[in-house]
Amino acid sequence: MAVENNLKSGVVAWPWRLVVNLLLAAMVTACSKPPSRLDRIREKGELVVVTRNAPTTYYEGREGMAGFEYEMVNAFAKTLGVTPRFVVKDTLSEMLPLLENGEVDLAAAGLTRTDEREKRFLFSKPYMQVRQQVVCRRGGATPRDVDDLADVDLVVAARSSYEERLRELQKNHPELEWRADPERNSEELLEQVWLRKVECTIADDNIVRINRRYYPELVVRFDISEAEPLAWVMPPDAGQLADTVNGWLSEFLASDAFKALEEKYYAYIPVFDYVDIRTFKRRIRSRLPKYRKLFEEAGRIYDFDWTLLAAQSYQESHWNPRARSPTGVRGIMMLTLTTAREMGIRSRLDPKQSILAGTRYLYGLRKRIPDPVPEPDRDWMTLAAYNVGMGHLRDARVLARRLGKNPDSWPDLREVLPLLSRKKYYKTLKHGYARGREPVIYVRRIRDYQDILIKTLELARRDVR
Repeated sequence: MAVENNLKSGVVAWPWRLVVNLLLAAMVTACSKPPSRLDRIREKGELVVVTRNAPTTYYEGREGMAGFEYEMVNAFAKTLGVTPRFVVKDTLSEMLPLLENGEVDLAAAGLTRTDEREKRFLFSKPYMQVRQQVVCRRGGATPRDVDDLADVDLVVAARSSYEERLRELQKNHPELEWRADPERNSEELLEQVWLRKVECTIADDNIVRINRRYYPELVVRFDISEAEPLAWVMPPDAGQLADTVNGWLSEFLASDAFKALEEKYYAYIPVFDYVDIRTFKRRIRSRLPKYRKLFEEAGRIYDFDWTLLAAQSYQESHWNPRARSPTGVRGIMMLTLTTAREMGIRSRLDPKQSILAGTRYLYGLRKRIPDPVPEPDRDWMTLAAYNVGMGHLRDARVLARRLGKNPDSWPDLREVLPLLSRKKYYKTLKHGYARGREPVIYVRRIRDYQDILIKTLELARRDVR
C-alpha cells in the first residue's frame, strides 16, 4: 500500500531489503574486478622477463649467470619480493609478440625507446642513453663521415635499429650502401671486424665499450646517431607495473649500486699489458723475486709447473697483490670473493693466500677435465675453464664432437670455442652465449708469458755462470 501511494505521488520508496541487496551486488561486482598484472606477479611470486643472450644483457659467466640487465632485473624483483624467470629469445621479432600476448611481464634486453614502439607498448623511464657508432679495425678502413661509408664494406645486423638509421640517412645520401646480416648480432659482427673479415659495422656505444675489452684493436670512427634512450618494455595492460618500475628506477639510478653496476660492465680498464714485452721482462727482475718461492711452493703442492702459475698470475694482475678489476676480482691471482670463500682464505690481498688458493682452484678444475685429455692440453683446457667457466668448456667439447673435431685436443677446441659467441651454435648448447674467443686469447698469452719467462731465467742463469 505504501509503495502504491508513493507511486501515485511520483516518489519511489524502495524496501530496505531491496536496497541492501543492490548494494551487496554492487560490492560483489567491484570485488570481482580482475587483479592487475602487478597483483598477479606478487601473487605468483614470479616476474617473467624476456631478454637476449649477450654480454650486455644476460649470459653465463665463470661463476653463474651475469649481465647488466640480469643484475638490474634481480635488484628490481627483490624489491617486489618475487623471483625473476628469464625467457631467452634471439631477436626483437621474437620478443615483441610475447609482450603483445601478455606472456611476459617485461622485456629487459637493451631496447631503444622509439615513437613507433610507444604506440604498442609501455616503456619505463630511460636507464641509459646510447649512440650508434661506426666501428672499424685499427689499421683498416678510416671513414670520417656518412659519405665515406659508400666506399666501405659495411655490415649490420638485419632488422636492427642500425638498419633503420641507415635507411633514414640514405634519403640524403643515396650512394650509401650496406649489407644486412640475418645470422649475426652486433657482438658477432664486432668480432668479424676484429678478424678483418668485415671492414666496419655499427653498434650501440655500450656494446662497443664491453667488446673493446676483448678486442682492443676495434676503433670508433664516428657516431652515426644522436643519443637514444634504452628502457624496459612492458605490455599495454601493465600500467601499475610501469609505475612501480619507474618509481624504483628513480631511486636506483641515483644509487651507488647502479654506479657500481655501470663500472663493473662498462668501465674499460686495460688489464692486459700484453704488447709491451719489455715491461714484462723488467718485472721478471723487479717483481717476480718477491713471489717466486710462493709460486714454486704452490706448484709442488698441486703438481703444476711454477712458471705456468707465474705466467697466469702476470696475465691476471701483473704480479700486483693489490690489483682490482671493475668486476670485483682482487689480488695477485685476481680471485672472486666467491672463490676466495670456497678456498677458505681470509684475505685476497695476501700474496701467499691468493697464490695457494688460486692454484688450488686450478687443481680442482683440472681434476674435472676428462681423463683421456693428454698433457699439455689438459693444462690449456684448465686455464680456459678458469677464464670462461667449466660449463662453457663442456659446451665447446660437445660442439667439437658435432663438428667432427677431437674434444680432447686443445688445437681443435681452440677452433671451436670462438663459435660459442655465434647464435647459430650457442642457442643449441646448454650454457648459451660465451665470449669464446677470450679464453683462446687468454691461454695463448699465458703460454707466451711462460715461454718468455723460461727463456729469460735461462739467460739469467748463463750470465751468472
